[in-house]
Amino acid sequence: MNTHFDVAILGGGIVGRTLALLLAREQLRVALVERPARPDAAPDIRAYALNAASRALLHSVRAWPDDERLATPVRTMWVADADPAADRGAAPEHAALRFDATQPDEALGWIVDVPALEQRLHQALHYQHGVQRLDATTDPRPRAALTVVCEGRHSATRAAEGIAYDTVPYPHTAIAARLRCERPHGTVARQWFRGDEILALLPLDGTEGQQVAMVWSVPHARAAHLLALSADALAQAVQQACAHALGTMTLVGQPAGWPLQRSLARPWVRPGLALAGDAAHAMHPLAGQGLNVGLGDVAELARVLREREYWRPLGDLRLLRRYERARAAPVAAMLATTDTLHGLFARPDTGAAALRRWGMRAVDRLEPLKRWLIQQAAGQPLAG
Repeated sequence: MNTHFDVAILGGGIVGRTLALLLAREQLRVALVERPARPDAAPDIRAYALNAASRALLHSVRAWPDDERLATPVRTMWVADADPAADRGAAPEHAALRFDATQPDEALGWIVDVPALEQRLHQALHYQHGVQRLDATTDPRPRAALTVVCEGRHSATRAAEGIAYDTVPYPHTAIAARLRCERPHGTVARQWFRGDEILALLPLDGTEGQQVAMVWSVPHARAAHLLALSADALAQAVQQACAHALGTMTLVGQPAGWPLQRSLARPWVRPGLALAGDAAHAMHPLAGQGLNVGLGDVAELARVLREREYWRPLGDLRLLRRYERARAAPVAAMLATTDTLHGLFARPDTGAAALRRWGMRAVDRLEPLKRWLIQQAAGQPLAG
């Protein structure tokens, strides 16, 4: 193809599609390079936790799923430091921290069905004539003043460019699954820190729903064991791990697993090239902030490009470094937060466990601190 674009976006996931919509609004000629879906691919069971800033951004490009069954509000977050010995019949000892929305129509966040969000983005792009969608197998890198890499953590373009991707693997695999529960979830996002495991059950299918999205971070060997179980046996293992919090559970669809890592690209930008989303960074899912951070990247990049001097080219390195500098602090802070929380809760010794439980009980009694933490998790409204 001989067409020359203003911006070529490599990667048609949620981050790449959102960026394409943001830039097309600025009258830029955008190429969105996507890989076609595999016809034999299993149904996508993932769900993302999105904050208010991400919701506002997706609303601005008309891609937010309006049906609450596809974007379930979280009105309560409940986090427990649980004793895994309870699995073996011992008396459980745990501390819990609870965050509640203060107004009936307020949400702390939303659990969004990934296929539904991808479909809404697809529909928005269909009506956005400023974006030309290209097949990555036939036109992997069209000519453009600026190329933005949104290919994910295994980005081939980043590797071909020789950009370092500093990675520290965690000794854990994340298992994702969907479960139908005997009792309604009550719009509560539940999370258990269980020694070297972290189990999260996130509400799905609307305010009255009885489905949850599970993310269970466990050591690699245990993950292999859990993924090899039958559907009934895996559901029973989850029931036991969460102390039957939602009653009897039934697995919906096929579970999936992936190894966890902490990663950061260095640098994020070069003349005519920028990284965003998981191509630039990856973090532990325990805080549920991965996609929020990626959407923060593209919102900032779109702002920087929109506010550039009229004479400055889109691929100018000084311009792109404004984007890199603006994102450095929030990304570093989130990487450090998830790393610290993982290290703190993964320590099995009695002293660390006692300190954690004391801290959680103390925070749970301090309402002003809890409200501040909620505001930080919600993020600031994203420009775009």
